[in-house]
Amino acid sequence: QVQLVESGGGLVQPGGSLRLSCVASESAFSINVMAWYRQAPGKERELVASMSNGDVSNYADFVKGRFSISRDNVKNTVYLQMNSLKPEDTAVYYCKAEKHFLGIRNNYWGQGTQVTVSS
Repeated sequence: QVQLVESGGGLVQPGGSLRLSCVASESAFSINVMAWYRQAPGKERELVASMSNGDVSNYADFVKGRFSISRDNVKNTVYLQMNSLKPEDTAVYYCKAEKHFLGIRNNYWGQGTQVTVSS
């Protein structure tokens, strides 16, 4: 069981920046994919960005060029640098760890951190 703890959310003005962090309870070397999702009120949870253990990253179209995902396997941490924030980026942001074993994907979620973009 992987425990994940997110931090770094808050209130920011449009055009501002935030950096989210997610610390895993076990070695990140054992986690195949770490990812950030978000869920706005009344909407489904959606993928924001992901990064594999081989440092292959993937981004949703709506954040390309603005957000950047990175991971530090020594610190067991994944980051989401968010720049040029827009009001529509307001959501609860969740960290997910994905472990593969014998063809089975096991997903672990953090508790979420609120990001509010407003003037």
